[in-house]
Amino acid sequence: MLALGVAVLAVWALLLGVNALILYGLRAPRLAYAGPLRGDFGVAQEVCLPTRNNKMLTGWFVATSGAAMSPAVVVMHGWGANASLMQGCLAPLHAAGLGVLLLDARCHGRSDAEPFTSLPRFAEDIEAGLAWLATQPLVDARRLAVIGHSVGAGAALLTATRHGEVRAVVSISAFAHPHEVMLRYLTSYRIPYPLLGWYVLRHVQRVIGARFDAIAPLRSITHISSPVLLVHGREDEMVPLDDARRLLAAGRPGSVQLLEVAGQHDLSTALDQHLPEITDFLQQALRPATAGHESSVSV
Repeated sequence: MLALGVAVLAVWALLLGVNALILYGLRAPRLAYAGPLRGDFGVAQEVCLPTRNNKMLTGWFVATSGAAMSPAVVVMHGWGANASLMQGCLAPLHAAGLGVLLLDARCHGRSDAEPFTSLPRFAEDIEAGLAWLATQPLVDARRLAVIGHSVGAGAALLTATRHGEVRAVVSISAFAHPHEVMLRYLTSYRIPYPLLGWYVLRHVQRVIGARFDAIAPLRSITHISSPVLLVHGREDEMVPLDDARRLLAAGRPGSVQLLEVAGQHDLSTALDQHLPEITDFLQQALRPATAGHESSVSV
C-alpha cells in the first residue's frame, strides 16, 4: 500500500509539473515598443479601455480628420507582438478615411497581465476595442472592421461570428486550426503525442475554456457573411499557405478573397506594396449601407 501511495503521489506531482509548464507555455513574451506612433496622421492618441476580468488594455487611436461620421477599424497584433508592430498600416488606413485603433492584447505591450492568454482572450480584447470605438463621437458604429495578424487574425474571425456590426475582416497569416498549430509545436519540442502530447492538448483546451474545434478559423469563416480578405505569405514556414487556401475554400462563395503575397509569416514589410489593395477592400466593404441592407452573422 505504501508503494502504491508513493506512486500515486509521484504521478500527481508529475501532472502538476506538466500543468505548470503548459500554463507557462501559454504566456507570451512582452516586446518593447518599436518607437513612437507618429506619421502623416500626426501623433497617435494613447488610450486605455476596459476588457474582461476587470483588466485594462492599452491602445493607440487615430481619428479621421473631418467632422463627419466615419468607419473605423480595430487592428490586433499576433502572439508575442504589440500594437507598435502594426503601425505600418496607420497612415494608409487614415488616408483612406478610417479611424484606427491599434490594441495591445492582454499580456502584450502595455496592457494588463493575466495568468495566460489565448485566441478566445484575443477575441475578447477585440470586442472591447469595438465597444470602445462605438462610443467615439465621430465613429459610425454601424461601419466597423477588424484587422488581425496570426492569432489576432483567428481572433478577428471568431469575433466576426459573434458581432454583426463587424462589416469586414482582414485576416493576415491566419492558421486553419489550433489543433494543427499545437501538433507542430509539440513536434518542435519533440514531445511524443501518444505519450504526453494528447494530455497537453486536452489540458490547454481545459485552461482556455474552449474546444479547439469551436474556435478554429476553419469553423469561424463558415459563419461569417461579411466580406473577408485573407492575406498570406507564399514563403510562410510557420503557417503554410495551404491553411489560407483551405480557409478560402471553407468560406462563403463570393464573401471571401485570398491575397497571396511574397513573404514569410511576419508580413510587416512585405505588405507595404499591397496596402492599397487592403484599403480598397475596406473602403468597399465599409461604404454606407443602402436602404434595406444589413450585415448578418449565422450561428
